[in-house]
Amino acid sequence: MFTPKIPPPDTAPAPGTSLVPPLTGLVHPPACTCHYTPNAPPAPVPAAPPARPAVQFTPGSLIVAAAGGTAMVLIIGTVLVSMLLATAITAASVAICAVVLRSLLNRPNNR
Repeated sequence: MFTPKIPPPDTAPAPGTSLVPPLTGLVHPPACTCHYTPNAPPAPVPAAPPARPAVQFTPGSLIVAAAGGTAMVLIIGTVLVSMLLATAITAASVAICAVVLRSLLNRPNNR
């Protein structure tokens, strides 16, 4: 079932022949005028850039990095807590509205 279906030898094309006839008599203009010669030697490869020195932290830069990380954690934490608080307030107000609507719809004669 999963084996490939190979055509019988009498209908398969010969290995050296092509099913597409060659196009003859068509002359196309060159695509660009960049004066490219296919047999020209390749351009020399530029030298590799010099190696960069390793990053060295000074005590001042470590303090700045720690302060920046602390500030980022505090800001992101504040945003997340405020989003959670907004979600909680919304849920509480929807619950109160549901209770009020339920009481209004269940007892129409008690108004």
